[in-house]
Amino acid sequence: MTKTPTFRIVLIEPEIPQNTGNIGRTCVATNCELHLVGKLGFEINDRNLKRAGLDYWVHLTWFHHATFEDWWKQVEDPTRAFYFTTKSPQLYTDVQYRPGDWLVFGKETKGLDPELIRRNADQAVKIPLLGPTRSLNLSTAVAIASYEGIRQMGPALSEVQS
Repeated sequence: MTKTPTFRIVLIEPEIPQNTGNIGRTCVATNCELHLVGKLGFEINDRNLKRAGLDYWVHLTWFHHATFEDWWKQVEDPTRAFYFTTKSPQLYTDVQYRPGDWLVFGKETKGLDPELIRRNADQAVKIPLLGPTRSLNLSTAVAIASYEGIRQMGPALSEVQS
């Protein structure tokens, strides 16, 4: 892992260990940090979490913040936190991502708190759903968002890697 993370992936109260394990693996592949916030629906030593993350978990830079407020204290620039939700008119591709941005995702069954989205409407974004589904799998959404940011940064990404 390099000194500056590409992004900081934030999962608010994740419930499914396989999703979190898969997201951890994506974070290792993309040089992202993983921030788990609040009550988890599993234990970090959960066998399914480790299985989904395979042997990459040891390479992951991750943090567990007991509360939303504990995590929020880590955010240096609140305008660089982006909240992924199905309830925003703004597309995730409309944002100009920068190294170190916070990409925030809610729990699998409920998403992010509507009040959080309301308070941060300018930074709420959605991944479009074209078929008859309510949402994407959490690990799929994280991968889409991470790689869109990487695509946008292109050559500038080499600066993050040094």
